[in-house]
Amino acid sequence: MTEFLIVTGLSGAGKSRAMDTLEDIGFYCVDNMPPTLILKVAEICLSSNKMSKVAIVTDLRGGDMFYGLFEALDELKAKGIDYKILFLDATDEELSRRYKETRRRHPLMDVSKGGVLEAIRTERVLLRPAREKADFIIDTTHLSANELRQRLSGIFLTTLENTMLIHVMSFGFKHGLPPEADLVFDVRCLPNPFYIDDLKEKTGLDQEVKDYVMDAEESKQLLIKLEDLMELLIPLYEKEGKSQLLIAFGCTGGKHRSVTFAEYLYQYFYGKKKNVRIVHRDIGK
Repeated sequence: MTEFLIVTGLSGAGKSRAMDTLEDIGFYCVDNMPPTLILKVAEICLSSNKMSKVAIVTDLRGGDMFYGLFEALDELKAKGIDYKILFLDATDEELSRRYKETRRRHPLMDVSKGGVLEAIRTERVLLRPAREKADFIIDTTHLSANELRQRLSGIFLTTLENTMLIHVMSFGFKHGLPPEADLVFDVRCLPNPFYIDDLKEKTGLDQEVKDYVMDAEESKQLLIKLEDLMELLIPLYEKEGKSQLLIAFGCTGGKHRSVTFAEYLYQYFYGKKKNVRIVHRDIGK
C-alpha cells in the first residue's frame, strides 16, 4: 500500500531540507505541488508498484492555488486514499533571521505590504488551518540540519500507519519552551545537581546525576505519578487516532533533571513496547 505524506509549513522552516531527508529514506518526493494536482499524482502513484512512499510539498509559493488544499484532501479521502500531514514550523524571530541570512524574498512580501516579519505573521495566519489538521508538527527553531534529519528519520523510517509515535524531550526553560510539545512537565522543583561540584559538568545521561536526582523522595513520587498518568493517557490518545505525541520535561538549563526524567520515561515506554524516540534538545548548550 502506498503511503502519502503532505508536507507544508512556514516558508523558511526547513521544508527543502526535510524533502532531502525523506528522499534519502525512500520517499518519492515532489516539491511545490499545486493542490489541484495532488489527486492525479496520487492516482498515478497508486497505479505503480514501485512507489510505496510518496511525499508532496505544497505551500504558499503556489499563490492562490494553495487554498484548494483541503478540497484536494477531501478528494483523496473520498477515493479511499490515506494520507498524513507534516507541518514544519519555527518562531517568527528565527524565520526572520533565516531570511536576513539568505537574503531571499518571502513569497508574501507583496501581499503583506510590509517587511519580512509582517509577511511571516501573515503566512502564519493563512496556514493555521493546515497546522491544526497536521498529524506531525516539527518546530525547527532550535534544530540543526542533522537534528532535523534525526527527527524525520525517527518518525518516517517506521510506518505512517496505525502506531502512535511518542517523542520524549528534555529542554531548558532558559532556552525557551518547545512550542510543538503536547505535554510539558516542569521538574525545576526537584533537587538540582548543578549546585554539586562533582555533578555540575555532568548530565542526566550520567549515572551519578540520575542517582542524585532520583534519590529524593519527591522525585520517586513524581515518577510513580507520571507512570500512572501515562497508563491513563496513552490509550486515550491511541483511541483518538493521534499520530504523534511529544512529552517534554523542562528544567533550568536542560542538562540534569529534565534529561534524567526524559530518560526514565523513555525507558518506561520502551519497556511497554511503544514506538518511542528521545531527544535532549539543550543538553549541549
